[in-house]
Amino acid sequence: MQVQPYLMFDGRCEEALEFYKKAVGAQVTVLMRFKENPEPPRADCAPIDGNKVMHSAFTIGESTVMASDGMTATGKPVFQGISLSLQAKDEADAKRLFDGLGNGGQVQMPLGKTFFSPAFGMVADRFGVSWMVVVMQEAA
Repeated sequence: MQVQPYLMFDGRCEEALEFYKKAVGAQVTVLMRFKENPEPPRADCAPIDGNKVMHSAFTIGESTVMASDGMTATGKPVFQGISLSLQAKDEADAKRLFDGLGNGGQVQMPLGKTFFSPAFGMVADRFGVSWMVVVMQEAA
């Protein structure tokens, strides 16, 4: 069994996918637009732009994250109470990932040494997704 995050970008999913490709080397493995849905839209659903992303999946390293435009109500996605944790291989990798995710975002805790890691930091990317970048300290 796996638990996989599913992010709703409220109309900005394609922009987010392009951002994650550059920021963390994400690879998009699935992308389906609403117009590709083989079933007609449900009567109780509001009209949706057929070019928006109905479902996508992308990998970062060995992890899969799924994403969608959702119902595209406001174009302002809200992500609260959750962070994605990204394990870097070393301090240089942590800095690269942290800086990439922070481009247009907001640093919540600068990348630096902590009692549990030689490099740990928290940043919200330009979409409001909170990320923790960490280098795991080697066991003594």
